[in-house]
Amino acid sequence: MINKYPLWKYLLLALVLICGLLFALPNLFGDHPAVQISPRTGDIDPQLQETVAQTLTDAGVSDFSFRAEDNRLLVILSDGESQKKAHEVIDLAVNDRNTTALNLVPATPDWLRSFAKPVGLGLDLRGGVHFLMEVDMVSAIQSVEERFVDEFRTVMRENKVRFRSPSYGEKGVTVRFADALQRDNALALLEQEYRDLQFEVSQDDKEFYLHAGLTEEARETERRSALQQNIITLRNRVNELGVAEPIIQQQGRERILVQLPGVQDTAQAKEILGATATLEYRMVHGTAADWFAAKDSGRVPPNAKLYTNREDGGPVLLQRKVIVTGDQIKDASSGIDTQSGSPAVFISLDGAGAKRMQKVSADNIGNPMAVVFIENRVTTKRVDGEIVKNRERVEEVINIATIRDVLSHRFQTTGLETGEARNLSLLLRAGALKAPVEIVEERTVGPSLGQDNIDSGKLSVMIGLALVLIFMAIYYKVFGIIADFALVANLVLIMAVLSALPTTLTLPGIAGIVLTVGMAVDANVLIFERIREELRAGNAVQAAINAGYEKAFSTIADANITTLIAAVVLFVFGTGPIKGFAITLSIGIVTSMFTAIFGTRAIVNWLYGGKRGLKALPI
Repeated sequence: MINKYPLWKYLLLALVLICGLLFALPNLFGDHPAVQISPRTGDIDPQLQETVAQTLTDAGVSDFSFRAEDNRLLVILSDGESQKKAHEVIDLAVNDRNTTALNLVPATPDWLRSFAKPVGLGLDLRGGVHFLMEVDMVSAIQSVEERFVDEFRTVMRENKVRFRSPSYGEKGVTVRFADALQRDNALALLEQEYRDLQFEVSQDDKEFYLHAGLTEEARETERRSALQQNIITLRNRVNELGVAEPIIQQQGRERILVQLPGVQDTAQAKEILGATATLEYRMVHGTAADWFAAKDSGRVPPNAKLYTNREDGGPVLLQRKVIVTGDQIKDASSGIDTQSGSPAVFISLDGAGAKRMQKVSADNIGNPMAVVFIENRVTTKRVDGEIVKNRERVEEVINIATIRDVLSHRFQTTGLETGEARNLSLLLRAGALKAPVEIVEERTVGPSLGQDNIDSGKLSVMIGLALVLIFMAIYYKVFGIIADFALVANLVLIMAVLSALPTTLTLPGIAGIVLTVGMAVDANVLIFERIREELRAGNAVQAAINAGYEKAFSTIADANITTLIAAVVLFVFGTGPIKGFAITLSIGIVTSMFTAIFGTRAIVNWLYGGKRGLKALPI
């Protein structure tokens, strides 16, 4: 009896190992410090590279190079100090149309980078901030239902249904009527017009009421929409912040995970990500005397709404009909008003918004128009040992100005502080959150701690690998060295698979690799012990080799499949770090079975399988 593999199996093994080496190779080259430049809109300016090169030369930065990829320009520097200096001068030179960010780019050669990339590192290895944000679904539903107040008013007026002013409260939208006939007419009309609403009727001694709110199906649709819209808006805001390679993804039904590598200013990140600021433009109603009379008496005209002026805290009456909302703002940038020298936000409207603004301003030249700053806030407090969330909607008039000329696509808004103008312009460009978000979990990892984690992870893998290699070589001799080759190949294949897949390596992921190093030789231990038993029983060498691999396979498969099932369960039900551990463990189990069974059998067959009359094995 001889043990031989056909040629195609050796070719398959060689192909897998060569591919594994190529895909794992980028991880050996390390990273270069770089400054990433991304256009806010459109494509990269063809003159950008020349502008940046001249800027760096003027600033005394000489050792740099460029790399263009994925509609961004990477300026590669020699060290961290040059990176910081370059970032400062580049940001000042190009921040009108671009965002800049500190980044680390792979030092992989061009020929290798075309098809292979190094493993992406998680937040705990690179440093940065981690937020788990909860979307306020109650406010999301309320904001949708509140819009029906004005819509009901318009529909009933157009159909000549007599009603008293609708309002929004605990029962949703409530419309009051003087008699049951008008209420029933309104009910028939609105039920036909609004299929996503459920209606109820009630009455008391004085009035008849019609209550409307979203159906449960419509509520669930709005919840999903709010979550997805918030994810898109947060991505836009992170892009405006210029964060390199952020992670923004859904976590459960109401939460969003945000990880910002390289960001250390937690306060700024929280302010930008959690803000829900937007603007509304409305015409002013009446005079100052009318404003104070409405505040003192509590009687506000039906077509007006009472606001507070941020500047002096006094009352302001504005028309209910909105001219332009934040949704119609196409672009915004902060700057200085040339006439007053105060901070300003320069607004660009989309087609519909510009048409509306042009018509209203043309009809109201000489009349005052106000800018309303709107912000939703969610604060969490502990009251009598229980967590209580307070939702607050702040609406302030930040600017009142007389319309001097017809306004159209572009105009400016003043009345803000410098930092507030800059942040508001960023939020308007990125879009408004559909519902407020609250940060329920927050972590910051410093870059030095991230490097310590990388060094500790490498050291643990190397120590574990060295101890296993030494033990196997001493205890099983030549067969132990064969198992050592398989173990090293297994590590190479793990890194190759991690590099090829869109995964991120975290500290728990490194723990999964360390565990795999110890588990990977289990299969070979079972096989080698089975071969030794067959030899002690007096069987021939070739028969012992064949029996060792054939009879140990079921035990090896059972043990590894059981562990793989546990890893899959961890991945499905786990979150964040647990998923990272499950991924590397799963990959390690599959690759270890390939190298420990198929790989070592190929080497053993090649060394000893063709030798007839062999009396002993170095095992």
